[in-house]
Formats: sequence, C-alpha cells, structure tokens
Amino acid sequence: MRISIQSVTEVTDVAGYRLTRQLAEGGCEATVQFGEAEPDAVLEFRIGETAIEAVLVASNRNGDPPRPAWVTRRTAGVGSITELAGRDLATVAGPDPLGARLPLAALAEVGVRPAREQLYEAGDYSSALGLLLHNNTHAAVTEVGFVEPMLENNGLVVTWAGNPVRAGGWYRGAGWNRSALACEEVLAGLTRRGDRQIFMVFPEWVHGFARPERLNSEEVSQ
Repeated sequence: MRISIQSVTEVTDVAGYRLTRQLAEGGCEATVQFGEAEPDAVLEFRIGETAIEAVLVASNRNGDPPRPAWVTRRTAGVGSITELAGRDLATVAGPDPLGARLPLAALAEVGVRPAREQLYEAGDYSSALGLLLHNNTHAAVTEVGFVEPMLENNGLVVTWAGNPVRAGGWYRGAGWNRSALACEEVLAGLTRRGDRQIFMVFPEWVHGFARPERLNSEEVSQ
C-alpha cells in the first residue's frame, strides 16, 4: 500500500521513516511517499479546501478546525485590520489557505489591499511571527490555536480571527481498500505532542487528525 503526503517541506526523510514505523506498529504495512499522489495511493494528505470529504480532518492545538488570524504587537495598539492599510505584513508561502489567501481576503473585505512590496513571504508560521517580533512587519498571519500560547509572553494580540475552516486532511485514494482502515486508525492517533518529527511535514498549526463526524458533532453542540 502507498500513502502520499503533500508536504510543506522538502526535508522529509526522518518524518517518512518515523511515520512508516508508526504505521507498521499499528498493523499498516505501507510505503510513505511525498509530493504528487500516486495513482494507486490508498490514502493522501492534502493541504487546502476541497469539496471532497476527508476521512480525517487536520485539527489545531485545541482539537478544533483551524481559524486564520492576523496577529499584531500589543504595543502597536491596532484596533482593527483596517489599520493595516499601507503596512508591511508577513504571510506564509505554500498552498495552506491560512498562510495568505484567507487572511488577505479578510483585508480585502474591509478595503485593504497590500501592494506586493508590502508582503513578506515566510516559509512557515514561526518565521512569520519572527518577522513581526523583530519589527520587520506590522502584522503576521497565524492560526488561532497555534499562536495562543505565545501571545502573553511575546506581547502579541490577535487583531482578527476568521471562522473555522477545513484546511487539510487525509483522503482515500484510488487504491483504497479495507486493509487501509488500519492505517486510518494509526493516523487518527497521531499528535504533534507525541512525535514532533513526523509533524514537520505538515503545516505548523496541525496537531492531529480527527474524524469529520466528531468535529461536526462538536460544532453543533457549540
């Protein structure tokens, strides 16, 4: 069986080895590959929104779907994202909609359209925050669950937070068969806290994977 991962990094060897071992220990004998999905893949991890229902949805530190956000320094006194007009902003490169598309869309809704030279594209969310903390930018994109533990100690505040979105997940590929159910169970039990090296290939806000029905039931109860 083949499992495919759309990775946010090209450094995948350690993560691939550790994930393969975890899968095998859970009764899933599979080859883990990175990049474009193989035609016969049983499971594929993809970043971004899609109309196809994922079997496992990427969840944040709180176990919830992620929420895109703009974060600023508390001392800057930014009351709303309308005040980011004309400012330098840090975004995150790649296909993750939280890294640029959704936060920039929120700016556009209030009439703020940064020029290209005002956008500093970082490789990950930590680097985007670094640009903000070193006063290179006035704001940075982030994800609510990811940034929450860093706010107080770093003098940061979430200036805008969007609605929860489905921004990544595991999908059954063309080669899926019932043997892959064991793989799904292993993947559902993975957490960033349990093995940070495996999670280096996923966006930084991803802390685990949940069954869609669990998230749906929690959203209804809220």
